[in-house]
Amino acid sequence: MKKMKFLTAGLIAAMMVPAAAHAQTRDIREDRRDVREERREYRDAIRHGDRGDVREERRELRDAQRDLRDSRRDWRRDTRYQNYRAPFRYQQFRVGSTLRSSYYGPAYRPAWDSRWGVPRAGRNLTYVRHYNDLLLVNARNGKVVRVYRNHFRWR
Repeated sequence: MKKMKFLTAGLIAAMMVPAAAHAQTRDIREDRRDVREERREYRDAIRHGDRGDVREERRELRDAQRDLRDSRRDWRRDTRYQNYRAPFRYQQFRVGSTLRSSYYGPAYRPAWDSRWGVPRAGRNLTYVRHYNDLLLVNARNGKVVRVYRNHFRWR
């Protein structure tokens, strides 16, 4: 009975993780939209309003920008994107280098994400995160096909 409850709790948690990630990106998208809208209202208040209107719209714009900054910070602090440190020192890989299988094991293979701005990996190819670099690796022989240097620096 205890095992069944534990298993059920694990399944529920596994189903909630993608929902939480989707909710975070949705929050960021909505906060960006709010900032654009508040900027537009602030510009209109400068053109057509009095000092009180301008002050109020400036305050609302500042609040919207703070919400966007907080949402981005929460997305970056998400633990699913933090476990990328390898148990070895940083090494700069080049196209054509061969990696040992421990370098492109499942722990270092992040799922493809459209926010990265890179195309999906093709057949027998996988993305591997090595510190701030993103490597496209042939999963069969370990050859590096493409290197995106400092790709995760901006996150």
